[in-house]
Amino acid sequence: MAKILLAEDDESMRRFLSSALEKAGHEVQSFSQGDEAFDCLTTGNNFDLLLTDIVMPVMDGIELARKAAEVAPGMKIMFITGFAAVALNPKSNAPKEAKVLSKPFHLRDLVSEVERFMAAA
Repeated sequence: MAKILLAEDDESMRRFLSSALEKAGHEVQSFSQGDEAFDCLTTGNNFDLLLTDIVMPVMDGIELARKAAEVAPGMKIMFITGFAAVALNPKSNAPKEAKVLSKPFHLRDLVSEVERFMAAA
């Protein structure tokens, strides 16, 4: 299963996401801010997937994804957001191969999407 770096500023959402992914067999390290997640990434931790909200304080998910793609180019990126248009806007400079999962979604759907995304070449 995948080693996932999760960045989500909403505490209850972060807890639910972590729990669902861990129950599915994934290893999850979660943070409430993008800058904290990025710091974890730059300290030698390797992750298969960055799962990030877009709208967060300090460092938003788009900036986190851009920086993460530079330091860990092999890591896949998935945005979870209620603002899918922001991620899909070419002016956002979000990594082009990133996947977007729009809120609201069922936790079962999240787990399925993560597993499909990780299985894709």
